[in-house]
Amino acid sequence: MQYTTLGRSGLKVSRLCLGTMNFGVDTSEEDAFRIMDAALDAGINFFDTANIYGWGDNAGKTEKIIGRWFKQGGGRRAKTVLATKFYGDMNDKDDGPNSGPGLSAYKLRRHLEDSLKRLKTDHIELYQMHHVDRSVNWNELWGAFEIAAAQGKIGYVGSSNFAGWDLAVAQGEAKSRGNLGLVSEQHKYNLLCRLPELEVLPAAENLGIGIIPWSPLDGGLLAGNHRGGGGRRSGDANRLEKHAAQLEAFSKLCDELGEREDTVALAWLLANPAVTAPIIGARTLEQFERSLKAVELKLDEHTLKRLDEIFPGPGGAAPNAYAW
Repeated sequence: MQYTTLGRSGLKVSRLCLGTMNFGVDTSEEDAFRIMDAALDAGINFFDTANIYGWGDNAGKTEKIIGRWFKQGGGRRAKTVLATKFYGDMNDKDDGPNSGPGLSAYKLRRHLEDSLKRLKTDHIELYQMHHVDRSVNWNELWGAFEIAAAQGKIGYVGSSNFAGWDLAVAQGEAKSRGNLGLVSEQHKYNLLCRLPELEVLPAAENLGIGIIPWSPLDGGLLAGNHRGGGGRRSGDANRLEKHAAQLEAFSKLCDELGEREDTVALAWLLANPAVTAPIIGARTLEQFERSLKAVELKLDEHTLKRLDEIFPGPGGAAPNAYAW
């Protein structure tokens, strides 16, 4: 396994991040334990989750599974750089009018305490905002994050689904307070979704924010699903039809390289200096083990150029992509 620092922080994380969104939903607790153990054995120390995973009435279920895994001991917690998120509706009736999705100092304190209990730990290395909430003042948010950090409950702050200008505003407000600010941005980014190259990736690189791509295989579309006649998620059939020519060309290139589609798609992300670690949200141990090869695969310039031809980006960073 290879390691890098998370944004401009000194925290070292593996180049692959284990995503846990399926744990307790499509993946049983027993299998989740196997995958997490295999991740540590493979040198992956970076695990990502969210308080809302488990979804709906089962929100929090995934964090509880991870907490029970930590409880087994064996150095599991000490070896893990743990990241979780807050923003979503946790169906907590006690929150009254403060229930529902959003950010605030109130939500940060309540949701952080609940996550710590479910995860059976006293601290979280990376605490992330699952979505931007532009109705909340940054002085309020940074003040609440600073308190949590001073209490030793969180180490670093990250964001998810922020626009480039949201990252700039957040960092500007943090700098005015003498605060490190955001160290990471979790964002949808893959060969079929290259819009972040326009604003988000350039902003993140300039501001010292590491990009953590979610959905690196676009729900399985970039994993060779079209060879089997369909994807596993609703709506995949239409998207497979829409991108059929691109996916066929992609598979042909992968065959020439002698590599699987998912390996190449992950290796393409890892070749981008803005990317810290793609999230591999494996449902099974087999899928997880298959993802590991991506770290070893180095794509040459010719291959990267062919991928650009198959999956064109937005034309570069703004404003050059649409102006002069």
